[in-house]
Amino acid sequence: MAPQTGSTEKERKPVSAFPQLFTWEEIRIHNGHGPNKEQWLVIDRNVYDVSNFSKRHPGGSRVIGHYAGQDATDAFVAFHSDKALVKKYLKSLLIGELAPDQPSFESNKKKSLLEDFRELRCTVEKMGLLNPDSTFFILIFLHLLVLDAASWLTVWYFGISLLPFLVGMAFFTIAQIQMGWFQHDLGHCSVFRKPKWNHLLQIIVINVLKGLPASWWNHLHNQHHAKPNCFRKDPDLNMHPLLFSLGKTLSVELGKKKKKFMPYNYQHKYFSCIVIFFILFSFFKQELLLVVFFNIRVCLMYIPLMGFNNFMVYYWVSRYLESTWFIWVSQMNHIPMHIDYDTNEDWVSTQLHATCNVNQSFFNDWFTGHLNFQIEHHLFPTMPRHNYCKAAPLVKALCDKHGIEYKSKTLLRAFVDILNSLKESGEHWLEAYLHG
Repeated sequence: MAPQTGSTEKERKPVSAFPQLFTWEEIRIHNGHGPNKEQWLVIDRNVYDVSNFSKRHPGGSRVIGHYAGQDATDAFVAFHSDKALVKKYLKSLLIGELAPDQPSFESNKKKSLLEDFRELRCTVEKMGLLNPDSTFFILIFLHLLVLDAASWLTVWYFGISLLPFLVGMAFFTIAQIQMGWFQHDLGHCSVFRKPKWNHLLQIIVINVLKGLPASWWNHLHNQHHAKPNCFRKDPDLNMHPLLFSLGKTLSVELGKKKKKFMPYNYQHKYFSCIVIFFILFSFFKQELLLVVFFNIRVCLMYIPLMGFNNFMVYYWVSRYLESTWFIWVSQMNHIPMHIDYDTNEDWVSTQLHATCNVNQSFFNDWFTGHLNFQIEHHLFPTMPRHNYCKAAPLVKALCDKHGIEYKSKTLLRAFVDILNSLKESGEHWLEAYLHG
């Protein structure tokens, strides 16, 4: 018999010989929205109460709560490369397990798909595709340091006439975006085998070299990977509805409520300008208040060479170009895909419905930091980027077997699809606003 949901914390503590047994129905109601705000989740049939632990969760306080009331097995495996490290946390959170008559998979999830995916993950691990290539990442790190140095050396040697000024600015922009891709690798613990070394170098890269607070990663990006394109769970959708109307479902809902914060039917035309200035404001706010070392570094490097006024132009135009680069690359895989509230799909369907790829080429790999393999990256967040191309055929075969569309397109098509998707969402909003 499963216990009553009103059981106290003391009563829910497991006893080794007679663990407490729960049903999926009991799990689902502990989703953090009830009167007691309790958050339970399931990992490999074990039931954990993460209500208090979520505030101490190393990966961010909100991300673990996004799976409250759900099976988090595949998400847990995907995010944690060092299983031994996290087991010490799990032991104190265990409150029981699923009752013997309860299936291992939630009723709305595709059992055969998840079984095949878990088998695929075992294959990926045996092939060594989750192991980083030290030489690859050393070269990546050296190449961004060379770009950063080239920016300063160009101005130092040739002066600040127009051509060297523009060339130096180009080097600075490219160095900053490539640092962004590299800190992304570190944040996903895909550069070193030990998480602590990834986190340490990420702090150096993102704070001192890049100029952003490392806490941004935990609070935002992990949530995006846990529930991509799920409104109220994916922070990348926070620009809805203040700046944009995203996806058919959300746009129609917004229109029927007669809400209009922006002229959404023109959002495909103002997309670049609005997003870029929003990011620039974020840089400004965060850098001045939090990232002291970065500001000291760039000021000491460039102001003696070009003066304060020229440096302001050099710096902010570079940030503008970098933001343009970043926002188009980061959104080309997601905005054109399905956007909705969380419907608790299985891990594979959640990622495939929210992501698409851009065709592989040497330029596309470099230009996007290998985020042109967004599908593989989302299914295996800790996989080093140099192995995405090796995993791609395996993932595509899985999709073909289960009738899931594996989308891959040209880089230009991916950029155009952002605008087409925004235009379509704006039209859905306008129709619902006028006639809904």
